[in-house]
Amino acid sequence: MNFDLKEHTILLTVAGSRAYGMHTDESDVDLKGVAIPPAKYYTGMLHSFEQADNAESMAVFLDLLNDEERRVVSETKLEGSVYEIRKFIKLAADANPNILDALFCRDEEVRYITPLGKKLRANRDIFLSAKAKYTFSGYAMAQLKRIKSHRKWLLDPPTHMPDRAEFDLLPETSIPKNQLMVAEAAIAAKLDSWEIDFLDMPEADKIYIQEQISSYLVEIECTRDVNWKSAARMLNFDENFMVILDKERKYNAAVTHWKQYNDWLRGRNKARAALEEKYGFDLKHGAHLFRLMTMATEILETGKVNVYRGGIDADKIISIRNGAMTYEDLIDWAEKQDAELTRIYNTRIYAVPSQPPRKEIDELCQELVLRGVLDARLRLNI
Repeated sequence: MNFDLKEHTILLTVAGSRAYGMHTDESDVDLKGVAIPPAKYYTGMLHSFEQADNAESMAVFLDLLNDEERRVVSETKLEGSVYEIRKFIKLAADANPNILDALFCRDEEVRYITPLGKKLRANRDIFLSAKAKYTFSGYAMAQLKRIKSHRKWLLDPPTHMPDRAEFDLLPETSIPKNQLMVAEAAIAAKLDSWEIDFLDMPEADKIYIQEQISSYLVEIECTRDVNWKSAARMLNFDENFMVILDKERKYNAAVTHWKQYNDWLRGRNKARAALEEKYGFDLKHGAHLFRLMTMATEILETGKVNVYRGGIDADKIISIRNGAMTYEDLIDWAEKQDAELTRIYNTRIYAVPSQPPRKEIDELCQELVLRGVLDARLRLNI
């Protein structure tokens, strides 16, 4: 990126807990924004820009923050992302929760906006569709997956670096390493060939298809191990060779798991880790899960994106973040809410269209890009 990011930004908002109305005085400051880069980024081949998301890039917006936000940033750092407008619009059309936050947050959370940014926010409703069922619940289920994996580490942490002998392996592999690598690569390629090529399919559709496939594979008990062995046999590997290769695979997976566990230990926030150990799960992930599932239901039933949770359920979400809900209660609530969300979706009676009007969105995108590039040229007297 070799252009003035601030000069080309059309919308900048405060995101995260501050946009949700659930922040504390020490909460990080997170920004979300949209930029229209210079013409050469659209007409040439030498320049490209998708997003800026490092602290150095975000620092140019420091003077747009209020006093309290600048105080926090002075003690931590300014985080966030500014997206190229086409990427932002594509993510919005896919009902990406983080992107919709920037479109539907209150005016109080907007730190900078141009006439083009106002036009984008004025047309925000065209991005809403029933796809939110899968994107919001998909993000929520990702939170749930982290909660469950971290809970396993809390309750039954790995105690040592795995040893090859534990997997009935010799100290040094009996098969040349290059031969193992070739075999593993061949199996991986075979497994990849069985994956669906989603190409440019919208994210919500990908999530839906993946959920359907996962449910089917669970029902027929088609596990990762079963797939791996099927792929190896289709490559005509000797059964004895497959046994050794499988042991090597499981040993390497155990080593990776051990490293992930230690990375998690080193990267934990001390205060957050203390709460996680006290309550048995990551409370912040639990609060995010609750908010995302609730917002998905609201979008389908009302057509509204209530980013700011004050006066709705902010107190409830904060209480979850502070340990008011047990792990068992959270899991029970998430399962019931997911079932209810699926029921609503399956009725096909909701307050938003089933698909976003992509032609209308595309026309809006073209207008904003053309006007943004022209405005910049006139402003800079190019």
